[in-house]
Amino acid sequence: MSDVPKSYGRLAARPTFTPRELVKDSPELARAWTARIITLFPGAFPGVLGESLTGKALAQGIWQLQTFDLREFGIGKHRNVDDTPAGGGAGMVLRPDVTAAAIRAAMTGTKGRWPLIYLSPRGRRFDQQMARDFAGSDGITMLCGRFEGVDERVLEAFGIQEVSLGDFVMTGGEIAAQAMLDATVRLLPGVLGNAESAVEESFSNGLLEHPQYTKPAEWEERAIPEVLLSGNHAKIDAWRKAQSAALTEARRPDLWEKVNAKAPAAPGKKSNV
Repeated sequence: MSDVPKSYGRLAARPTFTPRELVKDSPELARAWTARIITLFPGAFPGVLGESLTGKALAQGIWQLQTFDLREFGIGKHRNVDDTPAGGGAGMVLRPDVTAAAIRAAMTGTKGRWPLIYLSPRGRRFDQQMARDFAGSDGITMLCGRFEGVDERVLEAFGIQEVSLGDFVMTGGEIAAQAMLDATVRLLPGVLGNAESAVEESFSNGLLEHPQYTKPAEWEERAIPEVLLSGNHAKIDAWRKAQSAALTEARRPDLWEKVNAKAPAAPGKKSNV
């Protein structure tokens, strides 16, 4: 039974540059995959990540979460973190000196492969392959933007990778960070109860997942497809693959096109799945 505390709620704010740890230090956590979040709203974490499988894995020390309050690196009496855009315009921009200080603190002690990313609508769109790449790293540092964004010089100076959750604009990066962490953490060894779940789900092979059914066998005059009750695993597997292909072709032609482009074509024949 793990002795890692199961309490990872909001801690009292203190005037210190020490990261806000959401699971206390222990020998187990020294080797745990770690997410470090730079944010103006540390109280937003762990949020939904503290629930269900990700929350259980957090409590068990399979991964750990640390937040760095950007306000603690602010300038002057009021700890200002932003200023008006150079050249004029609406909104405010996060200052480079403040942001850089927070990044240096958050990257202190990192080892191995440790991506530093900025949640930005300008970035490459997040996908399952990126989640796998993040899960295969030693940890990750995420900068959650606010206002009109971050001074470009910081992104250039640190070589920060910009990543987008999708083609839309949000008020800040915290929700996007939680979504990406959820997709990543569930791929860490020991998080999912059934390792096959990560293999058979949507996007694992570039396709959408096949339909799922459970008891009762008939509900409101709708029956489970007979093949799923046949016990013939070869037929079940073939049915699921066919359903997965059909759903992807109908609902996500963009994915279907990519899968077909990767599939080897027989001589004289068009590539197909």
